Amino acid sequence: MDASSLSRMVGATNTLTKTTDTIGFNRVTGNAADGSMFEKLLNTAIDNVKATNSYLSDAENAEIAFALGETDSTHDLMIALEKASTALQYTVAIRDKVMEAYKSLMQIQI
Repeated sequence: MDASSLSRMVGATNTLTKTTDTIGFNRVTGNAADGSMFEKLLNTAIDNVKATNSYLSDAENAEIAFALGETDSTHDLMIALEKASTALQYTVAIRDKVMEAYKSLMQIQI
């Protein structure tokens, strides 16, 4: 991952964390009433999925180029594969946290 991609993903994580901390999944606050916080959260999640898809596509293209003999650089191939793997693990971890929060919301008694 290059520095700008990494900082963008960390910034997205910080936005996600701040948003979920502000909303508080176990309590209702006045800030959660407007849709802007949800919109930010959703846009951040969509951007993370797009970045992950981009890294997975780049890794697949690198694999194909290596298999066809268009490149001999195993170093570049491994970097692309690690970027894709890290981005996918990150996206899955975020998804798991969101699902965990959703389940805890569904268990709240009204």
